[in-house]
Amino acid sequence: MPHDNVLIFDTTLRDGEQSPGASMTLDEKLLVAELLDAMGVDVIEAGFPIASNGDFESVREVSKVVKNAVVCGLARAGAKDIERAAEALQPAQRGRIHTFISTSPVHMKHKLQMEPEAVLDAVIASVSLARNLVDNVEWSPEDATRTDHDFLCRCVEAAIKAGATTINIPDTVGYTIPSEYGALIAMLRERVPNIDRAVISTHCHNDLGLAVANSLAGVAAGARQVECTINGIGERAGNAALEEIVMALKVRRDLMPYDTGIDTTMLARASKLVSSVTAFPVQYNKAIVGQNAFAHESGIHQDGMLKNNQTYEIMTPESVGITKSSLVMGKHSGRHAFREKLRELGYDLGQNAMQDAFNRFKDLADKKKHVFDDDIVALVDDEVARGNDRIRVASLRVIAGSEGPQEATLDLVVDGVSEKVTCTGDGPVDATFNAIKAIFPHDARLQLYQVHAVTAGTDAQAEVSVRLEEAGKTVTGRAADTDTLVASARAYVSALNKLLVKREKAAPSAWVASS
Repeated sequence: MPHDNVLIFDTTLRDGEQSPGASMTLDEKLLVAELLDAMGVDVIEAGFPIASNGDFESVREVSKVVKNAVVCGLARAGAKDIERAAEALQPAQRGRIHTFISTSPVHMKHKLQMEPEAVLDAVIASVSLARNLVDNVEWSPEDATRTDHDFLCRCVEAAIKAGATTINIPDTVGYTIPSEYGALIAMLRERVPNIDRAVISTHCHNDLGLAVANSLAGVAAGARQVECTINGIGERAGNAALEEIVMALKVRRDLMPYDTGIDTTMLARASKLVSSVTAFPVQYNKAIVGQNAFAHESGIHQDGMLKNNQTYEIMTPESVGITKSSLVMGKHSGRHAFREKLRELGYDLGQNAMQDAFNRFKDLADKKKHVFDDDIVALVDDEVARGNDRIRVASLRVIAGSEGPQEATLDLVVDGVSEKVTCTGDGPVDATFNAIKAIFPHDARLQLYQVHAVTAGTDAQAEVSVRLEEAGKTVTGRAADTDTLVASARAYVSALNKLLVKREKAAPSAWVASS
């Protein structure tokens, strides 16, 4: 690898899916993986094969569709984990096993209940086994930023000697700050004698809001792989955001003269797709891909932009795949123009999916005076998110107003069987949700109900997010429709479908010496 190149390791499908409330179906994971591959991601961490049959199948199927990137499977330091990962990666043109074990005093004592020497032995054994199964092995010392430096150096040296070709230094709990993290990478480069035989990687969490800053500090100190996720999703406060890492390196080449292979014009599309399939809205002021990232309201800023856009923009919207919404699409637009619009927005649909999308577009155009680009994105992504749902809203009719009771008549299809019910509630939304629960009984608790308009105007599509919690499992559903109540019902049902997927998954326990 050239010295001035930084590899982009995307863990949206693994660490990103561990976000509380995030869950993706196999088809959704394949859509994300194909887009990541097309945009030039170097390594795609597709899942944790030992965690569940679903995760195993995800890694296996992603391995089949990815053409260019390395496909990676995560594994703890036990033989069963590593062998399961190798089995899942068999179809991959290029596969990598990413194995890890905790090295910090607090993790070794309380999580693993292992002595340091036993952990060191496990490092050697696990990396050696992985190296016998695949050519490409990555090793991570979990909680590296709270690990004793002498012990960390011993473990890194041993892992490389055992066959690791990438050494990842995770800030697992988002504890460190940029100067400290950069110094840690520099220390390893100076003290570990065989460090030149491996690529150093960063994996920074965002608990203090420093994940991107820490990752860039690691790159400046010599790391040549960055682990990150689309929109920065991940455990707790998330991971370093891929789009922010890539654009920081591109915009500030004067200070960080490093290249990535990412097609930056696909960043906005990737952001919207991941937001759709995880049902995690992107905050308006999110860097690079947020709705306000290239918006200017201040009179002074607007005046400057009219004179020269470089006065207040350090990159162009087009460079990240954002274009201004146009009003050229409407009920008289034809199929060819619609297909070209989809391609412009980053979609390449098959014939059947294209026809379905066109039909929904025509229905929307009959309801709205103008159809914006964001409307089209919302309707296509909404269908993608609901492609394999077991539960589906067939029809909804609501009676609302100042005089109660409010009433909802709902026709719900569950596993192909239609059932209709009428329920009342404290408002139309409550009545609608009560009707869903009457047809599909469950114990999930509503944690969040959020509505925002996709575009401006009274005929705008409403985009609704619903978060449900059941037995410690949290899921989020999202849907869009010009009718807020219909969108609400679909979002709630989307969350229930994700909950059904979540029920099938079981989190793996911490690795112990007996594994």
